[in-house]
Amino acid sequence: MGSLTSVIIIGVSIAFVATALIFIVKNIIAPSKIDGIPKLIKDGRFQAAQRCAKSVISKNPRNYLAHYFLGKAYLKDGKPELAFIEYKAVNQNALFNGEIPEAEFRKEMAELYKRFNQPDEALKEYLLLTKLEPNNPENTFKAAEILETQGNAKLAMGFYQKTILLNKRNPKAYTSIGRLLLRAKNYTQAKQALETSIKLNPESYENYYYLGKVCKENKDLSTAVKLLEKAERSQEYRQKALVEKGTCLMMADQLEKATDAFERAVSNAKIPNSQETLYARYFLGICYEKSRKIEKAIEQWETVYKCNSKFKDVTSKLNQYKELETNDGIKEYLTANNQQFMELCKKILLAGYNLQSQKTDFTPYGCQILATEKKQEAFLNAKQQFFLAQFYRSTDTIEETPVRKLADTIKTKGYVKGLLFASSDFSHAAQVFADSRPLALISKDTLESLFRKAGIQ
Repeated sequence: MGSLTSVIIIGVSIAFVATALIFIVKNIIAPSKIDGIPKLIKDGRFQAAQRCAKSVISKNPRNYLAHYFLGKAYLKDGKPELAFIEYKAVNQNALFNGEIPEAEFRKEMAELYKRFNQPDEALKEYLLLTKLEPNNPENTFKAAEILETQGNAKLAMGFYQKTILLNKRNPKAYTSIGRLLLRAKNYTQAKQALETSIKLNPESYENYYYLGKVCKENKDLSTAVKLLEKAERSQEYRQKALVEKGTCLMMADQLEKATDAFERAVSNAKIPNSQETLYARYFLGICYEKSRKIEKAIEQWETVYKCNSKFKDVTSKLNQYKELETNDGIKEYLTANNQQFMELCKKILLAGYNLQSQKTDFTPYGCQILATEKKQEAFLNAKQQFFLAQFYRSTDTIEETPVRKLADTIKTKGYVKGLLFASSDFSHAAQVFADSRPLALISKDTLESLFRKAGIQ
């Protein structure tokens, strides 16, 4: 009996010791491994930290602290994909009772969500951060950025404004507010916000770009051009600024400078089929068209068409000029230099209407000729009656406005009749207005027959 008791006592003692050893291993030795991981990370020993964390996880897969340190080590080691996996495990299991710095973790988590194109999840993290750190403007700004990219301008504006309440000297927030106000066509307040941002950070070229766009919308073209030229200094904004500058110069009828801006925008293209590049090529084509370099214009539009056949009206542009391939008269009418074009128009007037040129003027749309009837010698002494002929060379439909202007000029000057020639068609409203008035609208089809009559084809 005594020996049996001794055996039992010995057995119980062994079991106690074994249990104690397990307790020591789990609660003293293992934690010491975890405790050492932060120092490994701090010392730049990322792979050693990863091995240590993995060892702990192999024994306890739900140890969120080990997952956190493993993710941290991966992040520092330039392995964001692996870090993302570990951080998501932490997000699902962690209690955030002080062992993990929650604010720091959520900032890193948000950036990983953004990196891997999960903006909704990133936004959730930033919204949590606004509660964890209510006085940190960076969190409200980051939340606003995501809301803006998601198209929620109203909420984004609110968060940008809150950012400024927390930090009145945050230039990025003023820039963002200015950008949103510009999109909303609130140009006055957009200008104020962007000018404030420039005062806080004069080296931010983004501000000059958007302020240039504001001035363009306000028709302050000279100021817009100067601001956009400043924005050109930035490689990031150079192409965008050149396109905007080019459109300003077109609006100011500075065709040569506009052409140069668009050509530079095309040459600065990093992505051949980007929207900015397509806009640059499209408007460059418009400049070439206005300069009567039709072949070069077509070349630009064809390039645009290959990238995006639905870009603006590029398909229509190409279709309109398609007949240049077979119609020499239209081709000469559209592509001739100014002097050649004027002589061409004189021939058309004489052959088609027996009108002789008396005074000529070049116009932005083509030319204008004041003419009289060509009379025989016997009628030379008769009082001359004047006809005003305007020649438009464009593929765009002629609307009612230029027809009205011609009618007003005829009436004011006391001319007999006005003739408006176009290498395109006239809108229905223009035709209706011309009816019962001393006006003749000569569209493309009639013009082609006049080419033949004048021996141009």
